[in-house]
Amino acid sequence: MTKGIYKRGNIYWIRYSGLDGKTAYESSGSAKFREAEALLIKRKQSIKEGKQPEIIKIANNTFKELSTAYLSWIEGRQKSAKIKGYIIGQILKELGNLPLRRFNTSLIEQFQTANINRGLKPSSNNKIITIIKHMFKKAVDWEMVEVETSKNISKVKLLQDNSKRLRFLSKEDCQLLVNSCEPHLRPIVITALNSGMRKGEILNLQWNNIDLQHGFILLEITKNGERREIPINATLRETFNNITRRLDVSYVFFDDKTGKHYKDVKRSFSTACRKAKINDFHFHDLRHTFASQLVMAGIDLTTVKELLGHKTLAMTLRYSHLAPEHKVKAVDILDNTINKISTIQKLYNLKGIGNN
Repeated sequence: MTKGIYKRGNIYWIRYSGLDGKTAYESSGSAKFREAEALLIKRKQSIKEGKQPEIIKIANNTFKELSTAYLSWIEGRQKSAKIKGYIIGQILKELGNLPLRRFNTSLIEQFQTANINRGLKPSSNNKIITIIKHMFKKAVDWEMVEVETSKNISKVKLLQDNSKRLRFLSKEDCQLLVNSCEPHLRPIVITALNSGMRKGEILNLQWNNIDLQHGFILLEITKNGERREIPINATLRETFNNITRRLDVSYVFFDDKTGKHYKDVKRSFSTACRKAKINDFHFHDLRHTFASQLVMAGIDLTTVKELLGHKTLAMTLRYSHLAPEHKVKAVDILDNTINKISTIQKLYNLKGIGNN
């Protein structure tokens, strides 16, 4: 092994002489020899240039301490902060007092298995593991734990989840549902069907988010924390134009009696579904309907992804089975390119040239 590099457990450490002549000991935070070697070269170069390296000593923080820092960080930054707070509270009951350095692939997988045995669904279990992984990434950024610990946790695989729901309405059922809505609910449902917006985005929609002149809804902060522009079609434009606006209310959808915007429409939506005889249908399924109808109309998945505000195309691929014709079209193009006689060759054949 190279002089100045040694191991403590699975982690490589380095040692070198500082400007004062004293031997400095420092963890590379990695189980890879090359990373430790690169750090040692960097430290020696600093000494050569007359600069004393600043060694960051990471305290032996607990998961509870990381949780406190993480919850403070997501507050006001992520709309899912409340839900994440509840989930982290459950994790703390099991792992709260453990030092962060104790966490590894095995420990998290055992925790994952324990949740399976408790009857937790794969989707819920995956949500917990995803949060833990992100917490440890931030712990590295905040110098609360070594990089290697986060890398080990990132190796934990999510469970296969075949329960993802994809329920959508036909064009006829869409109209039937709209006709079954109470007056206050009808424009909300129409907006969902024609924009693909989430329920929270719709109910919190304000007039300053709507640009009727240029035909766009501008969402500054979405679930993914990104800006999104949604085109306004003719139906949506007519819906907005027919809504009575009040100077003292900035929200688009509000209760006439109180002047306050709707926090939820769960009860009235369930009533509308019952009247329309549409079973097993949730408000979020209106978003699925928006995407499904677009794909079945031949709109490419990349455009649907942008309209939905998905971060990755993988999230939109769940709708791909609704557009099998694009695969048929692709192989037809290949057939015409490779297997069919070219137009020029056909002309020569007609003239009797080329068939010797």
